[in-house]
Amino acid sequence: MITYIIRRLLLVPFLLFGVTVLIFGMLQFLTPVERSALYVRDIPKTSKQVDGIILKYGLDKPIHIQYWRWLVGTIDPVTGNRTGGIIYGDFGWSRTGSQPVVELIKTRFPNTLDLTLWAVAPIILVGIWLGVQAAVHHNGFIDQAGRMFSIVGTSFPTFVFGLLVLMIFYANLQWFPPGRLSTSMQAVVNAEGFRSYTSLLTIDSLLNGRFDVFIDALKHMILPILTLSYISWATFLRVTRSSMLETLRQEYVTTARAKGLSERDVIFKHARPNAMISVVTLAGFTVVGLMGGVVITETVFDYPGIGKEAAEAASQLDVVTVLGFALFNGFILIIANLVVDILYAVVDPRVRLA
Repeated sequence: MITYIIRRLLLVPFLLFGVTVLIFGMLQFLTPVERSALYVRDIPKTSKQVDGIILKYGLDKPIHIQYWRWLVGTIDPVTGNRTGGIIYGDFGWSRTGSQPVVELIKTRFPNTLDLTLWAVAPIILVGIWLGVQAAVHHNGFIDQAGRMFSIVGTSFPTFVFGLLVLMIFYANLQWFPPGRLSTSMQAVVNAEGFRSYTSLLTIDSLLNGRFDVFIDALKHMILPILTLSYISWATFLRVTRSSMLETLRQEYVTTARAKGLSERDVIFKHARPNAMISVVTLAGFTVVGLMGGVVITETVFDYPGIGKEAAEAASQLDVVTVLGFALFNGFILIIANLVVDILYAVVDPRVRLA
């Protein structure tokens, strides 16, 4: 097991290098003048200022020199201060956010992570349960209903379902509002007495003993969670059902039944654990998708996460911010892929020998 994990860890630096090369390659589609926006807060007023920026950061140098300066930055020979360098957290200046991209990520990502933490459990657990029930009752009413649910769920556009629940539960019933917090609760959070321990609003509200803020924050997340869950349940149901049906046809399941084991033990102790390999993959990349920012859902519900900010940056052609988010998402994907590989080895010991 340790050897398997070490082999996977050794791949991480190469994958990170590949992500940086890919993102930097995308920057090369821009001219040196356009790339100079990466290093300044305001658009230069004269061509002389632009030329100075290009010269200072070597944007007219060979590509390998540009890549190295983009990666580690440059040091001012007069002041000795370092400028730029993504490995030092300098992703550039966000024009839409009016702050450095890394600060924008620090501000928005906790909201997305908060949503992810509350959405993961209903998405994965309910999705797996639906898939198992559909497989166990193969070709029965539950299976047919599940297949219909899966077809509708996978073909239903996210923004349509989001607008539908928004009209029902907010416009008509006034139960669950969009956004992140109500005005009164936002005032509580912004007050001096409210301390931020984790930057996750639901957890910090509990740590501060403000259950009213916790309930309000949770109410604002109900509709995004419902939208994300409904779309994901359809996929989990289909994948889990297919994997369970294949597992239930294996000889060891037949042998377990022949030994007189109860059907519950056969399903939950023998069949389901061995059907989880493909589901683990789906679960891992579902979490990655949530953490990377669910653009449509956050935009529909005006949820101030990283996905909504990325959509705003793209709509205003803020290339620096979009590429910064792409680089951040690439890092998340690599780490999540590492975790999924380790979970493979936990679920199926045969994987450790690969």
